[in-house]
Amino acid sequence: MQDFGNVLVIGSSGVGKSTLIRTVLGSNARETVDGKREQLRVYESLSVPFRIIDANDLEGSFLRRCAAARAVKQWSKDNALDGNDENDINVIWFCVEGKSRKLIRQQMADLARATEVWRSVPIIVVITKSYAEMERADNVELVRATCERRRRLSNNLRAIIPVVATTYQLNETTFVPPEGIPELIEATNETLPEGLRAAGKDIEAFSLKRRRSVARSIVAASVAAGATVGAVPLPISDALILTPIETAEVNALATLYGIGKGSASKKLLSTILEVGTVSTAAKAAISALKAIPGINLAASALNAVIAGSIVAAMGEGTMHIFERIYLGEHTLDDTEWVQRALESRLSKDLIAQGTKALGRISSAGSPKPTPKTVAGILTDMLSRKATEEGKAA
Repeated sequence: MQDFGNVLVIGSSGVGKSTLIRTVLGSNARETVDGKREQLRVYESLSVPFRIIDANDLEGSFLRRCAAARAVKQWSKDNALDGNDENDINVIWFCVEGKSRKLIRQQMADLARATEVWRSVPIIVVITKSYAEMERADNVELVRATCERRRRLSNNLRAIIPVVATTYQLNETTFVPPEGIPELIEATNETLPEGLRAAGKDIEAFSLKRRRSVARSIVAASVAAGATVGAVPLPISDALILTPIETAEVNALATLYGIGKGSASKKLLSTILEVGTVSTAAKAAISALKAIPGINLAASALNAVIAGSIVAAMGEGTMHIFERIYLGEHTLDDTEWVQRALESRLSKDLIAQGTKALGRISSAGSPKPTPKTVAGILTDMLSRKATEEGKAA
């Protein structure tokens, strides 16, 4: 009997399957080679107890789509004839593109045809590239209505999950953060056969690791936005001008870590934002950075560094707080601890990271670096710090 699960990922060309797979499995994923079944690609990762099987794209003419569907069916039949239960399919991800609403019904029909061999396997529909939040509910209902017209899809459907696999930058100060990946992993784990649920603990640890990876991309996008806003020739006497960016950053991280919208959650988020914008710690950190001697930078560049550093410290501090709550070490009501934890980040990490960033930028010899350059240096520092913490752990 197999000791891991297999997830079949199937969808039309261009829906973002490869990006989805990389995000779910992470950087240590590897492709296994099986010459007999080269029409499908199988990916494994030491971090997660299920394999991902990437089917050929269902694309082109009707005949080409049918050929791709036959390849998927034949792969399943070959394994059945071989008695190789290690390649049984436990969960199917139907990938349909959220940006192409008019094609969803056709995509679903192709996917149903390609996977009809698995009559009782649970199905999760993944609506990729769900950038427009206002359209997500409509897309979910469209998929649900389409499944209701087909008995097998209706019986086997377990979840419909809109996903943004990687941060999507709309412009210099606006971005769509990654969403749906933790929910997809958790839904997959829940639908795996009971014999595979012993891996639940490993999935939870992996899910937290993937959350952390996605959270860092949110922080990086926020830092870039903060540096851009900070470069505007306005005095940064306090952190209030960054409030919209920090609010978006904190809200995106709250969604990622499953922080709800109840009164306790609202109080928690308010505490985080107050500490990061108008607290004594925030103002003291800004003053400390502006008072560093020997920094030969234009005022706009200095402001960009300070703004980016504040947003970075806020993001990292918020990640730390949400992870502790996610792990059950603290509760939503523990606002005193939240205040202390975030003030510590602002008082120590912000000044240390900001000072280091100012030193790197100043030593580069350009007194007027662009906001993009400033953001690049700050995000590189965050990445290096995350790598060091990972090795230490």
